[in-house]
Amino acid sequence: MTLDSPAPARPPAPDAPAIDADFLNSDFPEPVELPEEEISGPGRFFNRELSWLGFNWRVLEEAENPRVPLLERLRFLSISATNLDEFYTVRVAGLRELEREGNTTPAADGLTPGEQLVKINQNARALMARQQEVYTILASELRNEGIVICNRDTLTEADHAHLEDVFLSRVFPVLSPLAIDPAHPFPFIPNTGFALALQLQRSADKRKLQALLPIPHQIDRFVRLPAEEGTARFLPLEELLLLHLHSLFPGYVEKGSCAFRVLRDSDMEVEDEAEDLVREFETALKRRRRGEVVRLKISSGAPAALMGLIQRELHVTGDEIVEVDGLIGVADLSQLVLDERPDLLWPTFTPRVPERVEDHRGDIFAAIRQKDMLLHHPYETFNMVVRFLEQAALDPNVVAIKQTLYRTSRDSPIVSALCEAAEAGKSVTALVELKARFDEAANIRQSRRLERAGAHVVYGFMNYKTHAKISTVVRREGDDLVTYTHYGTGNYHPITAKIYTDLSLFTCDAALGRDATRVFNYLSGYAQPERLEKLAISPLNLKSTLIERIRQEGDHAEAGKPAEIWAKMNSLIESDVIDALYDASRRGVKITLVVRGICGIRPGIKGLSDNIRVKSVVGRFLEHSRIVCFGNGHGLPAKGAKVYISSADWMGRNLNRRVETLVEVTNQTVKAQIVSQIMAANLHDVAQSWVMQPDGTFLRPDLSRIENPFNCHRFFMENPSLSGRGSAGASDVPELAHSHD
Repeated sequence: MTLDSPAPARPPAPDAPAIDADFLNSDFPEPVELPEEEISGPGRFFNRELSWLGFNWRVLEEAENPRVPLLERLRFLSISATNLDEFYTVRVAGLRELEREGNTTPAADGLTPGEQLVKINQNARALMARQQEVYTILASELRNEGIVICNRDTLTEADHAHLEDVFLSRVFPVLSPLAIDPAHPFPFIPNTGFALALQLQRSADKRKLQALLPIPHQIDRFVRLPAEEGTARFLPLEELLLLHLHSLFPGYVEKGSCAFRVLRDSDMEVEDEAEDLVREFETALKRRRRGEVVRLKISSGAPAALMGLIQRELHVTGDEIVEVDGLIGVADLSQLVLDERPDLLWPTFTPRVPERVEDHRGDIFAAIRQKDMLLHHPYETFNMVVRFLEQAALDPNVVAIKQTLYRTSRDSPIVSALCEAAEAGKSVTALVELKARFDEAANIRQSRRLERAGAHVVYGFMNYKTHAKISTVVRREGDDLVTYTHYGTGNYHPITAKIYTDLSLFTCDAALGRDATRVFNYLSGYAQPERLEKLAISPLNLKSTLIERIRQEGDHAEAGKPAEIWAKMNSLIESDVIDALYDASRRGVKITLVVRGICGIRPGIKGLSDNIRVKSVVGRFLEHSRIVCFGNGHGLPAKGAKVYISSADWMGRNLNRRVETLVEVTNQTVKAQIVSQIMAANLHDVAQSWVMQPDGTFLRPDLSRIENPFNCHRFFMENPSLSGRGSAGASDVPELAHSHD
């Protein structure tokens, strides 16, 4: 079956790759020996910020991957730029503040804030330079495909006539040209603000004028030009503005110009004891727009007078200025990813509806009653999560709904369903996290909407973000109240659910329902649960549970039993957990980690991490699910293994300063799906994988030497999940490959 072939109505049971130890071992480098002093102290950790930059290099390299469709490569380039912008406005801004305050406390790897900033600056400048090189390459390839990014020198007379109309009707009304002189001070340029700086001269008397032309975000960055059918031509907005300066500054001629873009500190400070948390966040959002500048990108060769003016007025130092010989605002290239060119995009993929839900004619509660169901997004549609709540809102037997909301979309169907349920008289409680970075404003709007509908809205803890993904529906069935629970690894966000890989566990297991209720009571009433049956939560016992499970694997290894850990997450930097993994490795536990982004562990060091292997999967979908599997004395894969899904990455903030969940999976079909399908495919992926080396670098295999390299995203698109199969599919739990039981 190919990606663009229609899926059969009832495909065969998925043929997940069997676990082959020799294959896995061949994928990773041999352990290396290092001096004891290099690995006994801070040297046993990699720096968080530099590791993140390494991940963004991997994203950028996907923009150079010839196996990726051309417009998707352009999208990867845009993503790498957007990622870097956020990194500067949050992480670099925070380090700068520490350095400014004279803080010399080292990070886990031993680097002070100032030392980290030096290394970040060097690495990030190289990354930005490479982004421009990749842009040049992609622009040339796009031109060969009939998509042309023009400049003023390549325009025709017909183009000029078209652009005159565009400028007057769609651009001119929203522009505010600003003279800069003692009567007109330098204006405030907001975060991510883009502007032209101009040196002008009046024709009548040669009088000079410095001016600024802020470019509003509301205008598309690229203006489409007339073109033959099947082709597309675009002009960057700044080129259009420079063409029409005569309309903005009548009587003046341009003598010099440059473009610049500003990034500001977006790390908010919020009063811990604010009486009204919502009002405090509304105020903080306004402050964010006025944070200090952390990076200034400016056209290379800018006139010295303009450069000096901008640097002086924005209070930036030389090391905060990046001169760009190319396109400023690479993130805006996402606007050129054209739906009209499907030949240059990933083949269309439509998420599946689980067969079991179809067997029950769309009744998701009946499907869950049959047995637990784990959906793998985006391969199975996120609409099942929405349907879960929409059906609950309409069901007269449903008496209560509780829901956490960390990130969601502006017109969220989840929020609409909750509002409908509240308006129907059901008891609805929504935990809205106001501290979801960059989504605070959207979450405030959603909380107001829920309150107007009659829902109970709570905001959790002042000191902890609520990052757990839980939804409960309490339904009257005969004389009993049955709790249906959804635990997720990702956000309740229907847009990101199309591109993020995440897991949704639906269950009516009574113990998991009780645990969820205890967590909601903890969030709304600070009632710390005395015990949890199948759940661990941070900041209470999630970290200690992980460390204890890791320690137990070491006990199994020393007892001569099979001992193995597989884990998948976005980031791994929590030092206590890393040290626990090092200890387990020394005791003989085989540890394989799939870490998409930040990774602070050093694999493959003799005497420290001989048995630890790390890979990163970067491809069509953003890997986001969190999974951990412990052999539990049986090895992996095996029926006796302990298997968990989680909302938490293994980071200090998640394990110590957030409310997160670690959910034990006991249903055998779901366990088989996680271990022998999801984890097996991730471990065997070659096409989208990078292998971490002992020095912290990531290397990808030479795909030109591998025939049909295995691609886990393709595998998941072509095969249904085990637990969602219906009556016509495989109903029995498959044997776990190479079980040690």
